[in-house]
Amino acid sequence: MKIKNTEQGRIKPNQMITHEESPKTKKFDLEERLINYSVLVTEIVEAMPNTRAGNHFAGQLIRSGTSPALNYAEAQSGESRKDFIHKLKIVLKELRETVVCLKIIGRTKLYKSNDLIRNTISESNELISIFVKSIETAQNNMQKSV
Repeated sequence: MKIKNTEQGRIKPNQMITHEESPKTKKFDLEERLINYSVLVTEIVEAMPNTRAGNHFAGQLIRSGTSPALNYAEAQSGESRKDFIHKLKIVLKELRETVVCLKIIGRTKLYKSNDLIRNTISESNELISIFVKSIETAQNNMQKSV
């Protein structure tokens, strides 16, 4: 899923991420994409029902769905290449956990828009692909330097 910042700072599904705020921002800014992903997950959580199941899965989703942005930021300050790779693996683990949680929420109809759930799963899968490749590249680079 592609998302865009709007005037109100909200995220709209099915739109491109833009970086009009700063001309120095790179075209592909993974940190910004993860932040937007966290905002999207937060908006889904805030719209879930206040039921036992709704609260359980909302709590799980808010933790796993916002964790990738925070762990990616931490990875940028990794103490070593091994530490960097470890933190990227945590990002990947949390993204995968978020996908499963979103699937459960979608199947149990705990969220009103299955389209938004599907789009968020799609964005999750795109991010997973990026991190799988990033980890692979970092591991290969680490082996070359040894």
